[in-house]
Amino acid sequence: MVTQPKEGEFHAFSSVCTHQGCQVRTITEDKITCPCHSSQFSTSTGEVLAGPATDPLPKFSVTDSDGTLTISGSS
Repeated sequence: MVTQPKEGEFHAFSSVCTHQGCQVRTITEDKITCPCHSSQFSTSTGEVLAGPATDPLPKFSVTDSDGTLTISGSS
């Protein structure tokens, strides 16, 4: 999944919660929330904001070239 917490700032993370493998669904300006057990992650870093997850979401590299985003392997 790709987040844009601030205009022109893009981040990409796995959409699989690190707690029990559910697909995260709810994304707000500052939080990514898993519907299964309400773990919350930062939209900027993927770090855990609230458990039960203890590991951050895996992050991927994002480059922006004239409005085209390219996502590549783990950063």
